[in-house]
Amino acid sequence: MALFFLQTALNAQYFEVGVLGGGGNYQGDLSNNSSTVYLGQTHFAGGVFGRYNANDFLSVRLGFNYTTLSGADANAPVGVFRDRNLHFQTDIYEAALIGEFNILRYQPYNLANPFSPYLFGGIAFFTFNPKAEYQGDLVALQPLGTEGQGMPDRPDPYQTQQFAIPFGFGLKYALNDHWNLGIELGFRKTFTDYIDDVSSTYVSYNDLLASNGELAAALANRQGELLGSDPVIVPTGTQRGDGKTTDTYFILGLTVSYNFIDNGLVGSRGRSGRRRSGCRTD
Repeated sequence: MALFFLQTALNAQYFEVGVLGGGGNYQGDLSNNSSTVYLGQTHFAGGVFGRYNANDFLSVRLGFNYTTLSGADANAPVGVFRDRNLHFQTDIYEAALIGEFNILRYQPYNLANPFSPYLFGGIAFFTFNPKAEYQGDLVALQPLGTEGQGMPDRPDPYQTQQFAIPFGFGLKYALNDHWNLGIELGFRKTFTDYIDDVSSTYVSYNDLLASNGELAAALANRQGELLGSDPVIVPTGTQRGDGKTTDTYFILGLTVSYNFIDNGLVGSRGRSGRRRSGCRTD
């Protein structure tokens, strides 16, 4: 009996590779102060992955994804956040190691269990580089220190390479032994509030100008551009971002993958099946 279950477990193991295509979005300070996700700010997301299926329930996936995130105060209802007049965009490059649990079992071989919802979670490493348009050019914001980073009594510059916790759910369906279709929604809980370059408080225009330069001062508070006036001066310590929650980004995608179901350990499945059925060749 033990040998039977061991053989079953070994036969269930196989590898697959696939691609993902869909959209990415984010929730942060420039999405109505972390309270809204603007569907109009959704951008293409794509990725590739390899998955090791240990058995019908458990899989491990290594994936590499790309998307663009953006946000703008212009999307907010009329009020303080719209008046701030900030915006950003950034490319996201992500590598993620993820564990999956197939709720209903999933086994494409002979379409034994060809459909299952699944849950997933893991760890990801990603890079970002928020930029804003200014006088016709895209300007990288992190080196400027728009919240006074690097000044005395202000935080150090934030890191643009960070870890995140990816988690979510999906559905997978086997077309046949080799080809799968799927759809999944993944959330990325990050440990930074600076994907959009906005988090804490202002430094007054003159202090920021003297310490970090004209470009940092101009892009820290762009209300004057909205009003068609000189820069609006706000006191140091005035709230600039929500400062309470870290930024989150999402990837919703369709997946197509190919099972290497005749390779390695899985190759014994057909042979063992023939032996069990009594078929043999001399």
